[in-house]
Amino acid sequence: MVGQKRCPVADTWWQTETAGVVLGPVPGAQPLKPGSASTPLPGVAMRVIDPQGKTVEGAGEGALCIARSWPGQARTIWGDHARFVQTYFSAAPGLYFTGDGARRDEDGYYWITGRMDDVINIAGHRLGTAEVEDVLGEDHRVVESAAVGIPHPVKGEALVVFVIPRKDAAGELTEDGIGRFVAKQLGRYAAPEAVYLVPDLQTRSGKIVRRLLRKIAQGETENFGDLSALNDMAVVKILCDRVWAQSTFGMGVPEQARA
Repeated sequence: MVGQKRCPVADTWWQTETAGVVLGPVPGAQPLKPGSASTPLPGVAMRVIDPQGKTVEGAGEGALCIARSWPGQARTIWGDHARFVQTYFSAAPGLYFTGDGARRDEDGYYWITGRMDDVINIAGHRLGTAEVEDVLGEDHRVVESAAVGIPHPVKGEALVVFVIPRKDAAGELTEDGIGRFVAKQLGRYAAPEAVYLVPDLQTRSGKIVRRLLRKIAQGETENFGDLSALNDMAVVKILCDRVWAQSTFGMGVPEQARA
C-alpha cells in the first residue's frame, strides 16, 4: 500500500550513541525482509555473542555488539569515563555492547529482539517487555505500545501497558480487552496490572519514552528529566491524569499531588 508497490520501505537500526544508522539495507541493491534491519552498513562490523561472551557464528541469537570503530561513535560520557567503559565495553573484551538482543538468520540478516535489560520478574516469571510489545503489534488496531515494569508489593514487579490505538479503531479497543489478549497470548502470569489507552508515546525521532512512562506508572509527579524531545508536551499531563484516575493497584497519588 505504501508507495503503490513501487517504493521500498527500509527498516534501520541505530542508537544515539552510534550517531547514525549502522544496520540497514541499501534499497534496490539487496532484498528486503519485512521486520529485519537487514545487514550492517559498509564499514560496520556487527557481532552476536552468547551469555558467556563468545561470538555466535552463522545463524543464531544473542547480544548485539559492534566489533570495531565506526564514524560518529560515542567516545565517553562527560565526567564519567569509567561508567562509559563499564556500560558499553564490559560484556565482551573489544566489543561495543549495544544493550539490545538480536537474531541473525541464515542469510546474515539481523532481527532486533528488544532491550536485554528490559525484563520484568512477575512472581518468579521473567517476561521481556519486547515480548509484550510484539504481541500487541500483531493487533492492527494498535499503532504503538510500550510495556514497563513497576514495583508490586506481592508479585515483586507488575506489568503496565500503554497503547496508542488507531484513530479508526479507538472505539473497538478497551483496556480490559487488551489485558485479556496479552494474557491469552503469553500466559495468565503476564496479564497486565493496568492498561492505558493514550494519544502519544514518542519523541520526535520516534523513540518510546519508557523512563517517563515508568515514572508516571509508579505515581511519580516530578523529576521527569528533559522532555524537550517529545512530540507533544501536553501528553505528559494527559498520561498523568489517565494513570492517576485509573490507578487501582495500591499506588494512589496524594490529593495535593493530583491538584
